[in-house]
Amino acid sequence: MSRTIAAIARTVLALLALAVLAGFTAGVPWLLIVAAGWPLDWIGWPQPDAVPTLTDLHAAITSPWSDTTVFALLATIGWVLWAQFLRDTTIEIIETSAATRASRRGQPRPPASGRGPIRWVAAVLVGAIVGAVLFDAARAVTTPTAGAAAADAAARRPAVAVAPAHPAALPTVEHGPRPALTIGVSATNATGPLTTHRDSPATVPSWARDAPGGTHRVVAGDNLWDLAAKHLDDPHRWREIYKLNRGHEQANGYALTDPDEIHVGWILALPAHKAAPAATPPHTQDPPPDSPDTTAPEANETAPAIPPPAPPASATTPEPSPSPPTAEPSAPADSADAATPAPDTDPSDDQPTDAAGITLPAQGWISLGLAAAIAALAALLRLQRRRRARLTFPAPVRTAPQRSPMPPFLAPVDIIGSRHLGLSSDHRPASPAIAAPIGVNSDGAEMSLFHLPGPGVALHGNGAVPAARAILASVLTSGAVETASTRPVVVTTADLLAQLLPEDAPTVGLDPDGTAYDGERLIVLADTAAAITHAEEEMISRRRLLDTFDAETITDLNARTDHAETQPPYVPLIDSSPRHAARLQAIATHRATLNLHPVILGPHDGIPTIEINAEGVTSSDDEPCTVGRLSTLGADELAAILSMLTDAIARPEAGADVDDPPTETSPAAVTVEPHEAVPAQADDAAALVRLRVLGPVTVATDAGPIATGMRTGSYTALAVLAAHPAGRTLDQLAADLHPNADPTAAVKRVRTDITSARRVLRAATGHDEPMFIVYDPATGRYQLDPQTVTVDLWQMLTAIDQATTTDDDTAMLTALRRATELYGGDFAEGHDHPWATDYATSYRHQILTAYARIAEILEPDHPGQAVAALERAADLDPVNEELYQRIMRIHGRQQRPDAVRRTLRRLEERLADLGDAEPSQATRRVAERQLRPAGTVPGGRP
Repeated sequence: MSRTIAAIARTVLALLALAVLAGFTAGVPWLLIVAAGWPLDWIGWPQPDAVPTLTDLHAAITSPWSDTTVFALLATIGWVLWAQFLRDTTIEIIETSAATRASRRGQPRPPASGRGPIRWVAAVLVGAIVGAVLFDAARAVTTPTAGAAAADAAARRPAVAVAPAHPAALPTVEHGPRPALTIGVSATNATGPLTTHRDSPATVPSWARDAPGGTHRVVAGDNLWDLAAKHLDDPHRWREIYKLNRGHEQANGYALTDPDEIHVGWILALPAHKAAPAATPPHTQDPPPDSPDTTAPEANETAPAIPPPAPPASATTPEPSPSPPTAEPSAPADSADAATPAPDTDPSDDQPTDAAGITLPAQGWISLGLAAAIAALAALLRLQRRRRARLTFPAPVRTAPQRSPMPPFLAPVDIIGSRHLGLSSDHRPASPAIAAPIGVNSDGAEMSLFHLPGPGVALHGNGAVPAARAILASVLTSGAVETASTRPVVVTTADLLAQLLPEDAPTVGLDPDGTAYDGERLIVLADTAAAITHAEEEMISRRRLLDTFDAETITDLNARTDHAETQPPYVPLIDSSPRHAARLQAIATHRATLNLHPVILGPHDGIPTIEINAEGVTSSDDEPCTVGRLSTLGADELAAILSMLTDAIARPEAGADVDDPPTETSPAAVTVEPHEAVPAQADDAAALVRLRVLGPVTVATDAGPIATGMRTGSYTALAVLAAHPAGRTLDQLAADLHPNADPTAAVKRVRTDITSARRVLRAATGHDEPMFIVYDPATGRYQLDPQTVTVDLWQMLTAIDQATTTDDDTAMLTALRRATELYGGDFAEGHDHPWATDYATSYRHQILTAYARIAEILEPDHPGQAVAALERAADLDPVNEELYQRIMRIHGRQQRPDAVRRTLRRLEERLADLGDAEPSQATRRVAERQLRPAGTVPGGRP
């Protein structure tokens, strides 16, 4: 009934549009002729057959105008508008007809642009008429007629068993197993109807290799109707299956020529689960969440029962396996479902199951805001490590990443929290969006300790102590990358801190008096009375500041720029004490005015008390609780965060002099994995494919860059394999790329990325034989084939290795320059994957050592070139102090004191972005030595 009403409405609308169009087309001219007659009389052209002369025109225009003349002018304008409307209507009819034809061919045209008001009227009228006609025509075409119904009935006829027409087998391909898994089908149900089977290489016909939706082996009871309903979610799409397989000879010698007859044992190619777009855009994004499954592990690709053996000593060529060279029992290299979209989604599917926070592996739950604050701290610590790294040549030539600053049990926090940080530069980490995030409210929104209602917060229940740990971590990590004057201050007691930290935990980060962490950021006092006294003194001091500057609140005072008395948030974290309840209440009363935020462990009268269970879920007896869940941490997690703060927060440092021998190894390449030998590849090595991972990940062939067809996930998978020449198992790749996704979905996604990469590379190179990504059955690892793929990272490391093995400075300089030319930027630049950060740091450090060695070779004869090399290195890593020491030393030897001062100032500016860090004492000593007049210190270091 509703369809009938809709059809009537469309018809009425079309008739109305047609009437209006006819009125404009025919009615307007009639009206103009009746009302005004010949419209050009006002310019001296009284009749159509009497063409006026120039004298007539001049006399008509210069003579006084009457009402009739004005009316004739308006009629002329009406004729012009009518002609414009007629022209626009004609254009719209042509455009609509062309768009309809293109749509039927699956090539939609872009919408017209630049329409004026008259053309918009024409477009609306033509669209209403044509739209109604096309819609009803489409309904007539798609509505099952008697013939269509008969065809659909034929498509429902089940498969039959037929003896082979001849014993000859179909030609087969020698590639790896072609899994024929399709969506929603259990691979273990091998007997029932609509069951998908896994086919060996000998059973998949070559014409079905690139079927967009995979393949299906026909079993008893199958028919095209049910297959389309099961695999394509629309039984009417059986015609697509029929067209895709029609005429192709099957293994029994017959071919599909009639939709009502399919044979048991046939392998049918399937179309894509979702209708493909008319124009194939570049695959720059991963598939949408509702994309179907693509591939599944082969029967012989199960995880090994024992850990895989260590990778071979050299990864130059893939280790031979019992299978043929092109066979790959582990990966669906050429699977017919290679083009099927992946079952998982864009990187957002890697989020934890709990959308509001992260459940830690050992103990605790933290909100995404706190995760972002901890990730910002980790980023700052990475920069501090880069600042302190020594540039010792030769450096180890390896692809292993830098050791992460996060302990393993906090690794998920670093990965997920990094995604919730804002934009950052290469030498300045981003600040979290919310200061002191402590949990989420009842609506799931992030909450800040500094914006809670009321005079403060009191914590009670089984989760009170874990919540206090999270609050302490949140306050201390807030503002870690900002200036020291804005960082919050926490005051607590020794007994309470001992309760929050592990038993017998070392007091890492305490000042020499043992009373404070990190320059008064965490003040540890003897007992609750001392802590309250300290808070009262702070309250009095802040009140005096407000009176002095005539400000209402500390927030107003901090917003002013006419003073240097910025007051950071002040957080007393103390136990509840009835003895000091009145004093504590007085402090809490001034919370909003003085930026004081008391946190009480235990119930307290006059301060809202939140009941917290072990999972951080809250409730309140006083009033409806606005806090939904508080972050909670274990003692070990809090101790790790405090240790990170100790290493990351800026403070005066002794540093290391460039002329002093290194006392510890470089932070790069610290790993627990076996050493992976780098394939030796010259920078001019020839191969079918050239992969660049230093800088944006790109893939090129002799024909040029591959600009379309490659999935985003394929690029990142190639980057990971480049960083692991010995290869990675599917589980390792899934853990690298999708650490927080469902493991099964992550493995399937990686499979699809590898399959897609192979397919695109084969199409781009025109070679169907190479695998490009080979599989080693002995180790269960995928690895790049160095015979068909060159990698700029491997070429760079090969050049550095050549430089380390020669004693000739000329040869060393040539090799190092080749290495620096190959370095195009940070590893996998532009891919938002936290896993790539530590790899990038490792490779950047290796190229910095190369530049440092180049400068050492060039300095005696070409000091200007030596400085230029170091300046280039400083552009790559603006915070490494040793680079600036080397530059100042060369300038000092060349008697350039102004250049020494400029270099030191530039370092000071760069380090100021690291939470107000300053050059180390060693760096300042290097600068002082270069600024001394020559010869003032006999025998001293330059």
